[in-house]
Amino acid sequence: MTTGALARRLGVSPTTIRSWERRYGIGPAHHAPGRHRRWEPHDVAVLEEMCRLTARGVTPAEAARSALAASPDTPPTGIGAAPGPGGHTLAVGTVRPECRGLARAAVRLDAPEVARILARSVEDLGPVIAWTEVMTPALRAAGRKWAAEGERYIEVEHLLSWHVAAALRRAADRPAQAPGPAALLAGMPTELHALPLEAVAAGLADRGLPFRMFGPALPPEALVEAVRRTGPPAVLLWSQVARTADRALAARVAHLTWGPHGARTRPVVLAAGPGWSGTRRPPGALRPRDLATALDQLEDLLR
Repeated sequence: MTTGALARRLGVSPTTIRSWERRYGIGPAHHAPGRHRRWEPHDVAVLEEMCRLTARGVTPAEAARSALAASPDTPPTGIGAAPGPGGHTLAVGTVRPECRGLARAAVRLDAPEVARILARSVEDLGPVIAWTEVMTPALRAAGRKWAAEGERYIEVEHLLSWHVAAALRRAADRPAQAPGPAALLAGMPTELHALPLEAVAAGLADRGLPFRMFGPALPPEALVEAVRRTGPPAVLLWSQVARTADRALAARVAHLTWGPHGARTRPVVLAAGPGWSGTRRPPGALRPRDLATALDQLEDLLR
């Protein structure tokens, strides 16, 4: 594998690889003078370990020593696959080290490392910070890359989205929930984006609050029936884009009532997501600006 191909695989620049080789001695085991460098599977394995360690916050010098000391005899899964075209990284900006590592692992389609970073981020940081500071910047960068490159890099976004959903689902799958009525979480009938709903569910589970998740694209009558049957004190309706924000349906949900005469109850609707911006929010609905605010509002309504 050439240095350029290896850089694309690892999600770093060729300059970085050459710098590591010059400073820390991480280079091809076999290099004939006057010929281009060729990285063999063993060499690639050492560099992949270097990338994993630096993504976890280890200094490059220490990461190099550890990677060289490990010296795996067998290449990691996928060695020999053709590197993807296009740029080398996802432009995540100034973010946490975990997010940089996640972006690099996603670009090289290193599914085990993506899963490991996400699981550790949720465990160490909690679902709210993991979603806000690790997952979301990487997802947005993948979306921008896909939009700029056309069909290229769509596999990166799909891999990343699937693993983010899996990590959030595991965090939400906690049996211990407070007794009492549960919040209802649903996407609008034509809304297909589900990851923000998964983040809300994970955040509620982390606080021990009860919820029922109905996922994206819940049909109108199914939404109404679910509210009538469960009597939730709060209904969070997610809309990613303006065309999915059905103001009339949200208002209909907000006016549903249940309970005995003289003590009728109705839900508080949380219009969550950028699709509800401007005048689209139904009257009386709460409009949480971010995940932490939505969780605080739901906790107030559920306690």
